[in-house]
Amino acid sequence: MIITMRSDAKKNEIKEVVRRIKKLGYETKIFSGVKKTVIHVIGVSDRDKIKKEVEQISGVEKLVPILHPFKLVSREFKDNDTIIDIGGVKIGGDEIVVMAGPCAVESEETLFKIADVVKEAGAKILRGGAFKPRTSPYSFQGLGKKGLEYLAKARERTGLKIVTEVLSVEDVPVVAQYADILQIGARNMQNYSLLKTVGRFNKPVLLKRGMSATIEELLMSAEYIVSEGNTNVILCERGIRTFEKYTRNTLDISSVPVIKNLSHLPVIVDPSHAAGDWRYVESLAKAAIAAGSHGLIVEVHIEPEKALSDGKQSLKPEKFKKLMRDICAISKALGRRIQ
Repeated sequence: MIITMRSDAKKNEIKEVVRRIKKLGYETKIFSGVKKTVIHVIGVSDRDKIKKEVEQISGVEKLVPILHPFKLVSREFKDNDTIIDIGGVKIGGDEIVVMAGPCAVESEETLFKIADVVKEAGAKILRGGAFKPRTSPYSFQGLGKKGLEYLAKARERTGLKIVTEVLSVEDVPVVAQYADILQIGARNMQNYSLLKTVGRFNKPVLLKRGMSATIEELLMSAEYIVSEGNTNVILCERGIRTFEKYTRNTLDISSVPVIKNLSHLPVIVDPSHAAGDWRYVESLAKAAIAAGSHGLIVEVHIEPEKALSDGKQSLKPEKFKKLMRDICAISKALGRRIQ
């Protein structure tokens, strides 16, 4: 259950609500917004008893029962879309935001060239992994802190915002120093210690759906982050593992409208990891926009054949520029536009 306090509610009224709830044996979490304070009551078994106890307190505006297991990220909790503002780049509204760049940061020179390409094409956010989780321990694992430094320089050079993956709780502070968005990869979607940690940082989080995760499991992982106080979560559909072998993963395009119906959080699509093959990335990207995605995260490389990670699914510059032109046309037809 969620208890919303009036905008003019006094501190003592909020404390009184919490006191009475705890008296009934329930735990609470308080979320203080710019205008209103919201109290999340955990583990409710008797809504009528809570209603009787607190609804007469003058600072209480309304009590909202939340039926979904994910409370704070649900439409029941917040009907309006959450729009995340990253230094003027807004994700979650009618405008489409594109994140693009290499799977892994390989060198300063290569990163700068790719950053110039994606900037010129119209992307607003540069993606690139400094720490890389790889299936094989012998594959390229990323440049670590040096890669973060290269990303920061690319941001200074182009003005692009930066999204990069964080792999462990220990790495969160250093990655947060450099990144504008912290990415939680598919393999870490249910790493609850990591989710809680990024939830305590004042940085937007891009949360990717796990390889075999349901939509509800994705939303429950987002709940872990939001319940720690960080409401700036971007959900990412990147395909799920099925019996199909012709693509790396199967893109669940239906997840976009389903998530938008269930949650107020923005959702974007990663067609690169879904396809696993550059030949299919454009079609999946366009389908995602048509389905209502708030944006895309696309892998781009100037020489995919020489890429140290995921070159097979990376678009060359001209292909990416064409994709951006096509997206503009689709967006226009839908009454939307690329930011």
